[in-house]
Formats: sequence, structure tokens, C-alpha cells
Amino acid sequence: MHGYTLKIGAFLFCFTLALACLCRISAAQSEEEMLILRMYYKEKDLVVVSPTRYPKPISQVAENITVITAKEIEGMNAHTVADVLNKVPGIFISFNQDFGASSSVFIQGSEARHTLVLVDGISWNLLSEGSAETNSIPVGIIERIEVIKGPASSAWGSSLGGVINIITKQAGNTERSAGSMRASYGERSTQDYRIDFSGLAGPVGYYLFAGRQESDGLMSSRYFNNDSFYAKFNIPVARDVDVGMSIGYSEPHINFFGDLMEYTGDSRTFFTTASLDASLTKDLGLNLSFYIFKQKPVFNVDISNYIYDEETTGGSSKLVWTQGMHTAVLGIDFDYGKLDQTEPALPTTSSHIDKWAIYVNDTITIDGWSITPGIRYDYNSITGSFISPSLGLTYELGEDSILRASVARGFTLPPLSWTSGGGLFLNPNPSLEPEKVWSYQAGVESAIAKYLWIKATFFRHDLENAVEPSELFPMFINEGKIRRQGIEFEAETMPIHNLSLLGGFSYVRKKPSSESKPAAESHSYNIGVKYDDKESFEARLSGHYMWWGLDSFFEANDNDFIWDLNINKKIYSREKTATEIFLTVHNIFNGVQYDLRDDRCPERWVEAGIRVKF
Repeated sequence: MHGYTLKIGAFLFCFTLALACLCRISAAQSEEEMLILRMYYKEKDLVVVSPTRYPKPISQVAENITVITAKEIEGMNAHTVADVLNKVPGIFISFNQDFGASSSVFIQGSEARHTLVLVDGISWNLLSEGSAETNSIPVGIIERIEVIKGPASSAWGSSLGGVINIITKQAGNTERSAGSMRASYGERSTQDYRIDFSGLAGPVGYYLFAGRQESDGLMSSRYFNNDSFYAKFNIPVARDVDVGMSIGYSEPHINFFGDLMEYTGDSRTFFTTASLDASLTKDLGLNLSFYIFKQKPVFNVDISNYIYDEETTGGSSKLVWTQGMHTAVLGIDFDYGKLDQTEPALPTTSSHIDKWAIYVNDTITIDGWSITPGIRYDYNSITGSFISPSLGLTYELGEDSILRASVARGFTLPPLSWTSGGGLFLNPNPSLEPEKVWSYQAGVESAIAKYLWIKATFFRHDLENAVEPSELFPMFINEGKIRRQGIEFEAETMPIHNLSLLGGFSYVRKKPSSESKPAAESHSYNIGVKYDDKESFEARLSGHYMWWGLDSFFEANDNDFIWDLNINKKIYSREKTATEIFLTVHNIFNGVQYDLRDDRCPERWVEAGIRVKF
């Protein structure tokens, strides 16, 4: 079966190459095609890698994608990835909004385990429970975040809810070192210190980062600290061959004491990668990569210890062929994950999973059309195989509008604790199958109005094999179907006298197939006013509202608009050196917004800081 599948993948790739020889070579993407997005993105931000795992213009992307840049993150004065994602339409973040808080990420009504979080191509999701904890990712190392809303399994495998692809800053390419130093201080001894450098040491490019975060907790009985380090190197070994390496470590620590439970958490995270990029011919490129990723969450809940020692080793290889109207990608992924799990009154258990996959996709551009077919075959040692096809289409409607449509098959694997490890009051169920989805999305992005950009997306996700707790046994089972459908809308005005307005809205309705289970609705709003003189002063007032539609005893729906004010002022600038001061007022009007009773958000708090760039 495996050999047969490999033959199919090889045939599909060869067929794509042969098709290119029979088709005319299209002209390069026209300047007019890029005008739509150039109003709102810098030139380098017009290219994204997540949809097909190779750079392509965002105007050719059929998926519902959002890009957050390092400059935007800096303007937010964000301390964690959750702070950044909380303002993206279609993403719902479950966290108490305290400094460095633990969080769960939900995309378009999916579960947290359905969202794949990547850093340097490494899956950050926990083997034990499937979701990802992002407070171990330093925001200071992020060049940009690419968010795909909806399944991306034809490129990335287990990701039926979407992908959050975190792309780190590049190694330097000049002999003159560049970098920055940043320090902020706020109420309750809330501190965030960062320093980074990049440049060349001989032929070797480097990027180095170190950071320290600490807070006494903006609400009583909370505490957080984290030390982090990251380094990246680029080594040219031949004219068309580069070797890259990276290494990172972080150690977040949380204390949390609520009405319902007492909680202490430590999470040691370590990763290292090695990669090789080579141009084999003018039209053919090769990428090889390898990584080791370790996470060790240690939780103390009501004086009971839970330890999850995880290690994943893996890699990938990728061939990219570009010629004329085609950009074809053929890749193979593989990894081995191991989980040692210790819980109260139970012996330590060990479980593992082997995975490998082969995928192929192509981006075909014909005049104003872009067509992106893709397919991926995944196999793992627990649930077997899964095939994920996808088809995307974009069309340039005039010079200032783009239509997008996509259909995709996606899946998410059950966590190891649910299939093999078990736990206190949880029996493992080795018969659990992957959750599966068919997804349909269509949207439009337009700047047809002279001073207004808008983006609207309609989506429908039909989920099968939904994993839910069994009513008869202490285990999870595959039961029923769920339909998620809704709409997202975003708008932004062009600056008028340096002032611009922005807004966003998302609505999701989840309807289980069982008539005994009611439908649930959730929605969110984003409103903002931004002033930017492009030289020395920037200010942004932003409001965020989220409604979860929950009714459990442990859950809450006390929600207001949360308003934040960010002010950045450049006080010194000379050649390549600049000094800025910044001020942030969080939750200006003491709004209440949380989804769990123990997760009441902090009231208004203020912080200020200084940033030096050189």
C-alpha cells in the first residue's frame, strides 16, 4: 500500500512537469496585479510561504490568510503571541489577558487541538493534548505571522482548523551589525527586556536574541516569568548552496490561584534545526531540513503533579520547480514523537507515534487566474493513513479586486494521551480515528473605493468523527458531525491627514448533527483608529469584543469591549540609530472579557518603555 501511494505521488509530480512543457509560458506577474495590496503591505510582505510551503504573491493565494508583520507587533507592544492573535478576525483566544498568560487558540469555531502552530517549520503542538501553548515563543524573534483560516492539510498534514505559521527573523547579511534593545515596565512589576543582534562574522550570517519577562500578576494570586534565548546562522558553503542552523530555549513559569482551582506551571522548551538550500538548476531548487524539539510541561493542580516529557525528531525534503506559469512543489515529511507521562496515583506511561507524508502542489497562473491544486498522503503508526486533496482559485477582477475560492479536505490526529497514555479519570482509546472535515470558502478583497480596502470571506466546514467524551466510559470517542459556518469581514481606510480607521467582524455558528444538542454562536468585533505621521509619532486606539456563546458552570459570558491605547514616539534619530519611547494603556475603561470563571481579565493597567535601534 505504501509503495503504491509513493508511486501515485511520483506520477502526480511527473504529470505536473510534463504539463508545463505543453503549456505556454505566462508573463511575470504584472505591476498592476500588485497595486491592490501595496497600499497596505510593504513589498516584502506581499509574498507568503504557508499555503504551498514556497514563497508566492499573496494575490495568488486562494486560502483565507492574514499576515501580521514585526512592525505591527511592535506597534501593539505585544508580549506574547496570544496578545497578537487576539486582534485577528476569525481567531478566538481563550486566556485571562494577564501578562504572559497561558492561552488556547481557536480558528473559526474549531477546537484548539485543530490549530497547527509552527515555528521555523516545527510543530509546536503538544503530543499529550494536541493544542499548542504559545507563551513559550518570544515575540521579539518574529519576522511575521501567517495565519491560514481553514484546513491546510494538503500542505501541512494534521491541521483541520488552520495554521499559525511563525516565521522568525533572518540572519544578517551585512558586516555592520544591526540590532535593538528594548525595556518596558508596568504596574505590578510587569517587566519585559529584550536584546537582539544580526550581521556577518566573516561569511557567516547570524541573528541572536535574549529576553526576560517577569510580573507579580496583574490580578492577585498570579505570577509569571520567562527567560528565552534564540540564535540563527546562515553559512554559504558554495555558490548556490546555503546551510542554516537555529537553536532556541525558553522556560515560562506561571502561578495561578482562582476560585475553582490552584495552578502552577513550568514548561521547558528547547529546539534546534539544520537546513540546506540548493539551486540544482535554473528552474529546480532543493531544500532539506532536520529538527529536534523538546517540551516538558510540569503542572501542579491542587497539590497534584502532572508531568509530560515530550520529544519529537523529524525532518523534510522538498523539490521546487518553477517555469513559466507553473510553480510546483514536491515534498516529504517525517517525524517520530515520544511522550513520557506521569500523573497522580498512576505509573509513568510511555507512548510514541511515527509519521511520514508525501505531498505535491502546483500554482498555475494564466492571465488573471491562479489555480492551485494540491494533494497530500499522511501515514502514522496509530490511526493509519489519510489523503488530503485541495483546490484553490483566484481571479483578478479588474485592477483593484481579487476573488478567492477554495475547497479542501482536512484532518486532525487525536492526542497521544487520548489514544495511548490515558490519565487520571481517563482511559486511553486506541480506536480513536482522526477528525475529518470538508471545507468550502469564498471571498473577495477589493480597493475599488478610492480610500477604502475591504475583505469579506464566507466559510463552511463540515466536520466528521468529532471527538467527544463518552457518556458511558471515562474516555474520548468519535461521535457525530458538526457544521461550522459563518462570515469574516475586514475594512481599512487609506490615511487622510495621517489618520486611518480600521474594523473587523467575524461570526461563527456551530450546529451538531444531534438534535438534542443546541447550536452555538460566537462572534467578535475589532475597531481601531490609527494616527501615523511616518516620521516620529504613531498612536493607535483599538477596541476588541468577543462573545463565546457558552453556558457551562465553569464558563462565563461577561463580555465588554476592551480598549487599548498604544503610543510610540521617536525622540532621537541619526543615520541608522534611533531611540523611541512608548506608552500602553491596557483596558482603558475597565471592561470585562473572559470565557472561564477563573480567567477574569485585569482592569486598566499602564506600562511604558524605551526602544533603541542601531
